[in-house]
Amino acid sequence: MKIFISSDHAGFEVRKTVVSLLRTRRIDVEDLGPETAEPRDYPDEAVRVARRVQGEPQSRGILVCGSGVGMCIAANKVAGIRAVDAWNDEVARLSRAHNDTNVLCLGARVLSAAEAESVLNVWLATPFDGGRHAGRVAKISEIESKAGSL
Repeated sequence: MKIFISSDHAGFEVRKTVVSLLRTRRIDVEDLGPETAEPRDYPDEAVRVARRVQGEPQSRGILVCGSGVGMCIAANKVAGIRAVDAWNDEVARLSRAHNDTNVLCLGARVLSAAEAESVLNVWLATPFDGGRHAGRVAKISEIESKAGSL
């Protein structure tokens, strides 16, 4: 699995920690920056990762900002992206098992380092359950394909 990751300035340090954790586990991770903690607009970073995940359907993305909310909203505007702002292990687990999320958003100002690592671990380890959930995810894709006409 390949993972694309980015952050804004609020998530800069957490992103660096997450990249290190992923590399220690020998997970293929591409850090899309930014290179400094200078102010960055989170929508730009969210779209950068979302477009990469969109282009490589078997990949996943991780976004880190202050709350995770802004990144999640922006990433979900990109077709094929199912991003979650996971604030605990159960949300991370359910988002993967039931919604087949492909982008994890983390809030650097609302999660401790231990909580962020735990959420990440659960999200990475949880497979999509498929079954009845596959039809629901397909409905999301159908809504997305008709979005221009809604």
